[in-house]
Amino acid sequence: MYRREVVNRLAFIDTKLPGWVSTLSLIGLIVLWEAVCRVSSVPELYLPSPSAIVVTSWDMLASGELLTNATASLYRIGWGFVIGSAAGILLGLATGFFRLAEAVGNPLVHALYPIPKIALLPLIILWLGIGELSKVTIISLGVFFPVIINTYSGVKNVDPLLIKAAVAFRASRLSIIRKVILPGALPVIFAGLKLAAGTSLLLLVAAEMIAAKEGIGAMILHYGDLMLTTKLMVGVLALSLLGIAFNYSLNWLEKRLISWR
Repeated sequence: MYRREVVNRLAFIDTKLPGWVSTLSLIGLIVLWEAVCRVSSVPELYLPSPSAIVVTSWDMLASGELLTNATASLYRIGWGFVIGSAAGILLGLATGFFRLAEAVGNPLVHALYPIPKIALLPLIILWLGIGELSKVTIISLGVFFPVIINTYSGVKNVDPLLIKAAVAFRASRLSIIRKVILPGALPVIFAGLKLAAGTSLLLLVAAEMIAAKEGIGAMILHYGDLMLTTKLMVGVLALSLLGIAFNYSLNWLEKRLISWR
């Protein structure tokens, strides 16, 4: 009797909803948006309908404009994310495992992290110019800090008994990091990577709006100045799809690397 009561109380935790629930909610939102645009008298300048955005997206894709801008943005965010995350993971492992690196690195990280990276963009452009290097650098900085902080936290939360067991079996420091520390910290590292993905999109748009002729951010700014709201929304849709692709890619990689969870 008691066991049945406990199971019933925990049923809400174990309940698994089918995958179509999320898809249906998104479709419902789009249908509602389309209905509002068709029924109400809101001008397309203020709220273009989803169908108009899809048609415009197809036209911009057929002309090559959307593909050109998306390719430029993917190049910048791809390099920025890889460089920033790699540096964050390596230095996070070092600060979490080595006392000297922790004593030197942690104060610097906590001093620089609160600074909005967008505020550094004019300075980075002054140092590196308006080319691709400045854009990749600002994205890398935005990715670096969430990743290094989460990696450090993940290393510190690894079970000390596992480390002591590895030391007892005469494992080298490199083996301990590779076979004990890194696998144990991976769940927290991926949380940092997912957080950094959103930050990288924000900085990508900011960098492209300030110093770029091509890219999704530059396209949004251009059509915003011309008050072509439908084409502006195509850029917003492209950013949304890019964010979804980022999330699914990281989830897929997480399942591959942390199959034991």
